[in-house]
Amino acid sequence: MFTIGDFAGLGRVSVRMLRHYDAIGLIRPAHVDPHSGYRYYTAAQLRVLNRVIALKDLGFTLQQVKSMIEDKIEPSELRGMLRLRRSELATQVEADAARLTQVDARLRLIEIEGHMDTGDVIVKHVPALRVARLSGTAASYEDTASIEENLSPLYPRLLDLMREHGVFIAGAPMAYYEPAPTEPGDETVAVHAAFPIATEVDPYSLGFDVVDLPPLGPAATLLHEGNMMQAMGTVQKLASWIDDNGYRPTEPGFPREIFLECPPYEFDKWITELQIPVTPTEN
Repeated sequence: MFTIGDFAGLGRVSVRMLRHYDAIGLIRPAHVDPHSGYRYYTAAQLRVLNRVIALKDLGFTLQQVKSMIEDKIEPSELRGMLRLRRSELATQVEADAARLTQVDARLRLIEIEGHMDTGDVIVKHVPALRVARLSGTAASYEDTASIEENLSPLYPRLLDLMREHGVFIAGAPMAYYEPAPTEPGDETVAVHAAFPIATEVDPYSLGFDVVDLPPLGPAATLLHEGNMMQAMGTVQKLASWIDDNGYRPTEPGFPREIFLECPPYEFDKWITELQIPVTPTEN
């Protein structure tokens, strides 16, 4: 048998916790010395302790754990519950990491307030484009993780469909966004992945949309260098230039993104042109 201190060390719990488990009848010592009151545990009780800790990690209360232990939950069922919980935790970690990225981006914007170089903005006319397009839905424009998750898979699918039907790319890939609320206050946006095309096609048999995008003119444009997950700063520079130079956006919406250089898996080397249609403000 093991003393309570040794058993706590083997089970990687505190002595205080073992005493609490004893008090609520969850894990009783195998033997208590009637003279000293010392508690002793057996190696077999480690299996019970492991189940208790596992079920606690799944989010069950100690009373619920006690009931499940008394019901002698099967190892296979416990393994399934742990795998499910692991998957949930992994998803939560990914979501937290994405939120942390967004917080970092906001912090960088705050740090450079008042020091933005907006001298590289170019105003130009963007011609009308015919594009092949696949679309998805993201939670909001600010949720860069949701945009990435819903937009990125569209490009390889669209390329495969275009190759299948002999439709050739006639320009740089692009993305654009449109508000798509389903109820008041909803910030859902439609995300569109597109490739310019020059051929006449029958859109009803292709598996993707063929859309004629109207010209943008004039449009304020600015290059973003690096990962699009950090494009917020460039968007803010563009907005500052528009405000400082007597323009306003022609219509509410989001910048159109033209991916001029996008080497695979080297997102920090991407070069993307952001385009916002503008109108001179009235004096």
